[in-house]
Amino acid sequence: MNLFAAGEGNTPLSPDEENDLIPPLATKQELNEWERQNILRATHWALASRNLRRNDPLDEAYLRKLHQRMFDKTWKWAGRYRTTEKNLGVHCYRIREDIAILLGDARFWLEHGTFAPDELAVRFHHRLVSIHPFANGNGRHARLMADVIASRLGRPAFSWGSAEIASAGQVRRTYIEALQSADSGDIKPLQRFARS
Repeated sequence: MNLFAAGEGNTPLSPDEENDLIPPLATKQELNEWERQNILRATHWALASRNLRRNDPLDEAYLRKLHQRMFDKTWKWAGRYRTTEKNLGVHCYRIREDIAILLGDARFWLEHGTFAPDELAVRFHHRLVSIHPFANGNGRHARLMADVIASRLGRPAFSWGSAEIASAGQVRRTYIEALQSADSGDIKPLQRFARS
């Protein structure tokens, strides 16, 4: 089994990105488990009440720091914006500008009550996934960012289909279809999925 085989909806890595794997893993299953443990530690840190109060999720440094914490034991490039083009997302030279626009838009939404808390967090998630700022882990990072934003706004973290989305299967297909609906301007399926 190829350790770096791109699966359903996964972003393929460049050879240089693959070479930045930190632990000596042999199978895709080992990689998935290693990343899962790394992400669990980051989730605990991000959603701890003192960190929710102390950190501003609409700050660009926090956005990168969260990705770094999610993958720092897995990838040397954790927390750094990608420098290679991918099968989705904006061109890499646009990442910083598009992130700044997203953060500005989210601050505007928050300050003006444009959207209810859940919708604001889900819209942020969708836009962040669309930018695809990192070499890998974008969906997982965007979901945790949405959880942090929702929690900061007094809402519970999302359930995201109550299953592991990273693995291929019906839950992942439903998630990708909801993202595609949001791409077409209909955010409701993604909102429903986030709370399912």
